[in-house]
Amino acid sequence: MPEPMAGVRGQRRLFQAGFFALFVLAPVLNIFRFDLTTTHFVFFGRPWTLGLDPFLAGEIGAGEAAWNVILRGFVPLAVLVGVFGGVAWRWGRLYCGWLCPHFSVVELINGVLRRAIGRMSFWDRERLPPRRPDGTPLPVDRRWRWLIVPVAVGFAFLWAVVLLTYLLPPGEIYANLWHASLTRNQALFIGVGTFLLSIEFLFARHLFCRYACAVGVFQSFVWMANRKAMVVSFDRARAHRCRGCDNMCENECPMRLRPRGIKRRMFTCTECGRCLSACETVQGRRGQPSLLTWRAGQAALAESQR
Repeated sequence: MPEPMAGVRGQRRLFQAGFFALFVLAPVLNIFRFDLTTTHFVFFGRPWTLGLDPFLAGEIGAGEAAWNVILRGFVPLAVLVGVFGGVAWRWGRLYCGWLCPHFSVVELINGVLRRAIGRMSFWDRERLPPRRPDGTPLPVDRRWRWLIVPVAVGFAFLWAVVLLTYLLPPGEIYANLWHASLTRNQALFIGVGTFLLSIEFLFARHLFCRYACAVGVFQSFVWMANRKAMVVSFDRARAHRCRGCDNMCENECPMRLRPRGIKRRMFTCTECGRCLSACETVQGRRGQPSLLTWRAGQAALAESQR
């Protein structure tokens, strides 16, 4: 019988892949970007300005100009923050775990490191068990070490290029790359961006997600303020069932958290569900239900008040 979380895991991968493609292609397709050459946003191929040009040209008054700023600037921003905050209020860092293109890279590099050195980070002291939650082997293979730097640098380069296309015409950037004719500033942006992102992807990606990402921290604070928000709940009455599982839930967590802890210690949980899937798999092999489940509403209060 397939485990219920398997379907959720597949859906999450599809969402991540789709959003990563959108992240890369949005500037190319003129879906969304900020064009430095014209100093305004582009939204679905149309310029998005604050409507101040007519005021500067003397065609409208100050009142109409102020109304344009409210309608074109403050209202869209308020709607975006409201929707994003509402999602975080109910489900926490759902964006991080299901959509964020940075977190997709974090998980990918985690997987490469685990295959190469048996750990998800260079800073981990102990190796992870050489098997998956379903019992299949996951041995360390030194050949994977040759992929660590190329994968990190490759994604850092891609990120640097894509970020630049959000600021300058994508056609110009990709054409200059193809013909090796980048301008000095373009090459400097991509070079410095690739270097800094490579360091972050290799050595500080978890720290960035936890403490340096403003989007992630905002979601965490909103989530912590709601005691009824969705949370990973641990069945402590059956904690003895954890014996002999080698902490598979912790080993699967891409943020290096301890899912059996209280909510305050799960401050940066991305709701990816990997810990739930691991526990469900381990306990399912024993003929037992999972000890970890998602809880929301009144059922979440027990975890939030611990």
